[in-house]
Amino acid sequence: MTYGNVFKQLTQYLCTMNMKHFLSLILVALLPVLSSAQEKTVSTDQLLLPGNRLSLDAAFALTKAARTTAAAMGKQVSIAIVDQSGVLILLSAGDGVGPHNTEAARRKAYTALSTKTSTLTLGRSAKSNPDSENLANLPELLLLGGGVPLWHHDRVVGSIGVAGGGGAENDHLIARSAAQVSTAISIENDQ
Repeated sequence: MTYGNVFKQLTQYLCTMNMKHFLSLILVALLPVLSSAQEKTVSTDQLLLPGNRLSLDAAFALTKAARTTAAAMGKQVSIAIVDQSGVLILLSAGDGVGPHNTEAARRKAYTALSTKTSTLTLGRSAKSNPDSENLANLPELLLLGGGVPLWHHDRVVGSIGVAGGGGAENDHLIARSAAQVSTAISIENDQ
């Protein structure tokens, strides 16, 4: 994620956010800068297995990055990482987070992977688009913010789902922050 993208996100959210959410977004935007001196990004070889499959190391790195952002926001969250086939690689429940959030995180990750769209964007478009409205009725899909597809060279290689962060926008920001672990993985299609 480039700083240009971060500032683009800021402007998009300013119109819909209250001050608490705005301050959380600023913190999330500055987190990579503040932590860059402490941690290195993970190499592509550690993140992707042959066939551009997410490795267990990638799942741990993504989870750690998301959990760091959540902690900076004062939140405990559940996090799910799935590979490009929708198979669960890692499921991590935050301390004190309700058990429903664990399943919500998994379903958000699956939804983002299946639709190749963030669940925040998908949920908002489903409300305004009658053609997308029926997606909410599919058994495994969950149209709540917090699911983000992960891309590598124009292909979805997996996704992350976050739940329990105090709302759809917080979950979305925490999930997006996880892509900071490597330049090999992005949260947007490279096209």
